[in-house]
Amino acid sequence: MKLAEITNYLESIAPLNYQEDYDNSGLIVGDPNMEIHAALVALDCVEKIVDEAISTGCNLIITHHPIVFKGIKKLNGKNYVERVVVKAIKNNIALYAIHTNLDSIHTGVNAKICERLGLTGTKVLSPKAGLLKKLVTYCPHAQAEQLRSALFYAGAGNIGNYSECSFNADGFGTFKGNEDSDPFVGEKGFRHRENEVRIEMVYPTQAERKILVALFENHPYEEVAYDIYKLENKHQLVGSGMVGWLEYDMDAYDFLHLLKDRMQAKVVRHTEVIGKRIKKVAVCGGSGSFLLKDAIAAGADVFITADFKYHEFFDAEEKLIIADIGHFETEQFTSNLLLEIIQKKFTNFAIRLTEQNTNPINYLF
Repeated sequence: MKLAEITNYLESIAPLNYQEDYDNSGLIVGDPNMEIHAALVALDCVEKIVDEAISTGCNLIITHHPIVFKGIKKLNGKNYVERVVVKAIKNNIALYAIHTNLDSIHTGVNAKICERLGLTGTKVLSPKAGLLKKLVTYCPHAQAEQLRSALFYAGAGNIGNYSECSFNADGFGTFKGNEDSDPFVGEKGFRHRENEVRIEMVYPTQAERKILVALFENHPYEEVAYDIYKLENKHQLVGSGMVGWLEYDMDAYDFLHLLKDRMQAKVVRHTEVIGKRIKKVAVCGGSGSFLLKDAIAAGADVFITADFKYHEFFDAEEKLIIADIGHFETEQFTSNLLLEIIQKKFTNFAIRLTEQNTNPINYLF
């Protein structure tokens, strides 16, 4: 199997433009056309993961965290990042990371946390803006349905849980072709009036090229009139964190013990248990302190994440309970998620979970 087959599929689920500006998701080492025999999935790409890939015959490592976040100017092996990259190149092993783009989708990292906690009615806690555009075009009535269908197939017209969404309004257009024109209707040199339908559809920015190809190939006119608008609307299925509900409300301490057990956490750092019972739960895999205000605004009883600093715990102000279970602990099941995603598509592909624990933090009890 070509490497590009796997990476293209992963990016169709978690597009690279969903990642945060600081991130470096995507193919870090490797040729998209190289043949992949087997893949190893892990949370982090460290030296022992590369060694495991070598010993198990895997020439692709898929991790959540990128091994390279910033530009590398030299490859002298002076730190673990350089050593990993050098060893991967020497052994013809491709390195691929799927980080904050996987965090951002509603079926991604945070959905896995919600699944383990048994949350229902989940939705994105802080939806992203700037990911949607609107296409407006004008088409004769007789060809409008074919054009709509082609645009839907190309990825336009999806809003939340609904597909094939469009707005259509009747009107008329006028045009006069010059001597070099080849009009679909009317005669060159004469102004023509044609009854048309105005078609509007929302689409994700990453699908624009495919949608424009569909527009040009299925519109009957020689010159296609169309407008593209950037939307301020937030994409309700893409963003940071998630929020959902427990089936039954729980005593706060009982919930914290459940959380520790379900997430296999060594310890739970939390704010004062303020007496309220737990029903609505907000989560964010990895470092999520930036979402505290969103969790409070959503009416969550508890916010589960990692990497809270000392003074940030005060910001809860008894409005909810902050439960910090550790960065690794919030994301450790991401490897299982990736395995499920890939095996569902490539049923006969050799892929395995790492046997290594890459958590750099140890606990003394």
